[in-house]
Amino acid sequence: MQVLTQLLLLPLFAALALAEDKSGVPRCGASFQDLNKALKIDLNANANCVWQIQRNENQTIRLIFSYFKFAPSSSCETESIKVYDGPSTDSPLLGQVCNDTDAVPVLQSSSDSLTFVITTNSVDFARSFFVYYYFSPNTKTENCGGQLTGPNGTLTSPNYPAPYPEFTYCVWHIQAPKNLKIHLEFQDFFLELDQNCRFDFTAVYDGLTTNTGLIGKACGRSQPTFESSSNVMTVVLSTDYANSYRGFSATYTSSPLPSSPVEPSTLLTCSSDSMKIVLNKSYLASLGYNETHIQVNEPSCTPVITDAVIFSFPLASCGTIKKDDGHSITYTNIVSLSATGNIITRQKSIQIIVKCKMENNSTLEVVYITKDNIIQNTTAVGRYNVSMSFYDSGSFSEPIHQSPYYVDLNQTLFAQVSLHSTDPNLLVFIDSCIASPEADFGSLTYDLIRSGCNKDDTVVTYPPVKHYARFKFNAFKFLQSFASVYFQCDILICDSNNTNTRCTQGCISRQKRAISSYLWKTNTVVGPIRVKRDLRFADRSESLTKAEAEESPNPQYSFYTLSLVVLISNIIIAVVVILKYHKHQAGYGYQKLQSSY
Repeated sequence: MQVLTQLLLLPLFAALALAEDKSGVPRCGASFQDLNKALKIDLNANANCVWQIQRNENQTIRLIFSYFKFAPSSSCETESIKVYDGPSTDSPLLGQVCNDTDAVPVLQSSSDSLTFVITTNSVDFARSFFVYYYFSPNTKTENCGGQLTGPNGTLTSPNYPAPYPEFTYCVWHIQAPKNLKIHLEFQDFFLELDQNCRFDFTAVYDGLTTNTGLIGKACGRSQPTFESSSNVMTVVLSTDYANSYRGFSATYTSSPLPSSPVEPSTLLTCSSDSMKIVLNKSYLASLGYNETHIQVNEPSCTPVITDAVIFSFPLASCGTIKKDDGHSITYTNIVSLSATGNIITRQKSIQIIVKCKMENNSTLEVVYITKDNIIQNTTAVGRYNVSMSFYDSGSFSEPIHQSPYYVDLNQTLFAQVSLHSTDPNLLVFIDSCIASPEADFGSLTYDLIRSGCNKDDTVVTYPPVKHYARFKFNAFKFLQSFASVYFQCDILICDSNNTNTRCTQGCISRQKRAISSYLWKTNTVVGPIRVKRDLRFADRSESLTKAEAEESPNPQYSFYTLSLVVLISNIIIAVVVILKYHKHQAGYGYQKLQSSY
């Protein structure tokens, strides 16, 4: 009996051993090529460990730190996790995780390589981290995330009530009307159970970003509830590769905020080339000021006075200070309110610090007021406005407005990427450009430019001119009779005053790609183009379609048409007979038939 028991338990022990081997990483740092992996990392003082993930999969990597425990009271300067978008620590910094990180960090690479470093200070403390990664699948998950608006609504996990899929990352943004707060309640909730929710979890954020403002994280079987402090909330579902359950079903409602003002006291709007600051007169009056006491860094930039005080100016003017931190550009100005014309004052001086942070995909609004001199700090996120167009020649003076753009095979095409910004000290660089016969850039793609290197023999890039990046290539079409060709380019924007950015490096091979950083990244799409033979087919098809559309089912009209055709046929037959008769008379003999009478 004892032998039988041991035989029965042997597979269980083996499975546990494999599980420990799969999740445990005892050594400091490693290099992985697996499609996915879970890492349990335990470190002590004075560690500096590097993990590298790289695999030739032509897919991006999603990295999730579902649990982290740093030494108490540690700072980002002495103890942190740094994630780099590439194969080494010289690659652009993708993000940083510290003791005060108020989120479940989820970071995604732009290519098939990623590096992260964990550094600890000298405090003797057992640190613990749990991270898993996977190469993002090309397929899209149905019912996974989205925008929810209105005072109430519902959301469910993918496949609910059936088990949710593996390697799922869904984000729902909920936005209720102004001056309301959101109450989220899960009626049914069943995710993989873990004390620290390291595997499958739902995270809820107070706002429209997943970078900060974590309200809570849940897993297992429960019926959690969450409440926001404003009219916006974000819900995240993240799953790993095993143990899927039925997920969740939730509803949200909204209710008035307590003593919420009718209008915000300060509103900041950031666009590609300007910032707009709106202050309520009632707010200024509550502080003992009016519009005559207000100015920005450059006093000559005066506001427009309506029922509010409005400053609106280009990003690079009015004393705005531009700063880059290696992966974003921030434009900062200060709105100051102070008493004038007096020797003394008993009013609090006020500084409203406004920041436009130009990033790729995030939203951030922060306001705080100190007790002494009032400093209100408002940050809004903007996006650079980038577009791409074809031009008729290398002078790039006349853009092509025709869509689809019909061209000849091997015709030289001229493409220009334009940055629409008033900041003169920006540089545009085309990092990658691909072509596809499908507008959603599915599995079939062709590289024109990759990592700044020309991959197609006909591609020629032009030197950068102000806010423009230009290249030309010869037209082609995909085999298997695909009619259209679409183009998508990854665009990097850098500070032109910095000579050591990715934009100044040009073509960089895969091994050296991580030499320098960029400040902002986006992509732009143009197309389709079609060869002119397809234009003739399209015109013929259109004519046929119009003819078919103009047909009438009127039977009387059809009868008259048939009669006309018969008449014309009889006339033609008569003419042929007459011509033949005259032809015989002109020289051909014939024999008259004998009469039968």
